[in-house]
Amino acid sequence: MTKKEIVRDISEQLGLTQLKTKEIVQKTFDAILETLLREKRIELRNFGVFEVKRRKPRKARNPRTGERVDVEAKNVVTFKPGKEMEERVRNLDREPQLAGATLGANPGDSEVNGKARKRP
Repeated sequence: MTKKEIVRDISEQLGLTQLKTKEIVQKTFDAILETLLREKRIELRNFGVFEVKRRKPRKARNPRTGERVDVEAKNVVTFKPGKEMEERVRNLDREPQLAGATLGANPGDSEVNGKARKRP
């Protein structure tokens, strides 16, 4: 699913324009990023925790040449899902396919200019 699809779904559910919904979604993503940069951690209850962690420098191998290379230390973003997300994903096989059921589409199908289209 892309950001554009998320915007479309939310705008349909809330009756907002896609333009306004896109602005809200983008502001939400921007707020998450700004908080990560400033505080190195953001906890979204029932969703999960994003955290900036420092990876240590290490030695690795170039898979093409087999040559040993040094990988510098770097910051990475980690995500730990919240309890509710963890449980719902664990029980995914038991729940109805929400995305496909609400959109009335099969996996791999898409909609272009209001017309359903199968992926090749």
